[in-house]
Amino acid sequence: MSKKRDRKSNTGIGAVWHRLKKNKLAVVGLIIVIALLLTSVLAPWIAPYSYDEQDASSSLVGPCKEHLLGTDKLGRDILSRLIYGSQQSLKIGLLAVAMAACIGIIIGSIAGFYGGIVDNILMRILDVYQCIPMMLMCIALAAALGAGVINTIIAIGVCTAPGYARLLRATILTVRDKEYVEAARAVNASDFSIIMTQVVPNAISPLIVEITMSIGGAILFVAMLSFLGLGIQPPTPEWGAMLSEGRSYMREHSSLVLFPGICIMISVLAFNLLGDGLRDALDPRLKN
Repeated sequence: MSKKRDRKSNTGIGAVWHRLKKNKLAVVGLIIVIALLLTSVLAPWIAPYSYDEQDASSSLVGPCKEHLLGTDKLGRDILSRLIYGSQQSLKIGLLAVAMAACIGIIIGSIAGFYGGIVDNILMRILDVYQCIPMMLMCIALAAALGAGVINTIIAIGVCTAPGYARLLRATILTVRDKEYVEAARAVNASDFSIIMTQVVPNAISPLIVEITMSIGGAILFVAMLSFLGLGIQPPTPEWGAMLSEGRSYMREHSSLVLFPGICIMISVLAFNLLGDGLRDALDPRLKN
């Protein structure tokens, strides 16, 4: 019995968590990510003011007792807007990555599983698509679709999907001829069933790491589009939009751009640290 337990403890989620918690930086990243998610969910209860509450008599006030991080040009509390801004940045980042991953899984699964002419056609289409710089494509799509939450998610999701497709396709090429896939074919399982139950689950680990690390990049894209006026529109708070609003006062009131920039930096760093830790934890070549 003890041997069986030892084998089980060395595989699956338990083994991944065991390796992950050994990585101090990954644990720090995980703690920050959890804190960010809790902050965004609990924003209405922990923010000292409403994000759109204005006080003309307290315009451009520095950090003080009433406003811990100061106020903007309209007298709105910066701390409250940062807390509410986490909702938009994380929501759009997570949904954009989820959309990109879904598109990538569909394209990558079809290309990797069937191979041949289907693979060639899909990969050549992606080659042409990826010839356009991702940032330029994202800006062009956002400008064409118009500003707004949904359009920002679509722009980022469509632009980042090819990377997931290529990664999953490459992984599927290494597992599609394994014994368990041949066994599923032998019992006349449908191609859809084989892909969803045998191929993708055994090829998904690298994609999980890529998704985790890409959330930070998606948050940067959200901030970039909002900074350019193509993402979230005022008065809805978003860290990139707050940077754009505060750049005119950057010399005299640096806190207007300093604090949103720190929030973006910490968020991106946290997801990157967690992604690095997951990459090491999910690597089957590592030994305990």
